[in-house]
Amino acid sequence: MKSLAELQAIRNKMIEQVNMRKDDNIDTRVVVGMATCGIAAGARPVMLEFVDELKRRGLENVTVAQTGCIGMCRLEPMVEVYVKGQEKVTYVHMTPEKVARVVNDHIVNGRPVEEYTIGYQG
Repeated sequence: MKSLAELQAIRNKMIEQVNMRKDDNIDTRVVVGMATCGIAAGARPVMLEFVDELKRRGLENVTVAQTGCIGMCRLEPMVEVYVKGQEKVTYVHMTPEKVARVVNDHIVNGRPVEEYTIGYQG
C-alpha cells in the first residue's frame, strides 16, 4: 500500500495531465489516434511524449486529446495538429522520438515537419 503522500503525488500528476488535455481557450490541439490499430502501433507512448514535451516547454495554449480511428491503419500511429486559423496537419508513423521536433518546428515555430506528414513524397 502506498502512503497518503505518495497517493497525493500520483493524484496531482494525473490532474496535471488531464488539465493539459482540456480544450479551454487553446490555440493548438494535438489529437492522437487511439483506436486499437493506433494503440497496437505505439500511439500511447507518442501521446504521453507530447504531454511531457509540452509540459517541459511550459506550453499552456496547447492541448493533447485522443480520438478513435482516423481511418488509415497502415499509417499509424497518426497525429493531427490543429492550429487556430490554419489547415490541419496529419503526421503519420509517429514515434516518441519525433515528438520534440514536431513541437519545436510546428507548434512553437509554425513550420510543419513535412517529411513526417501524410502527403510527403521525398
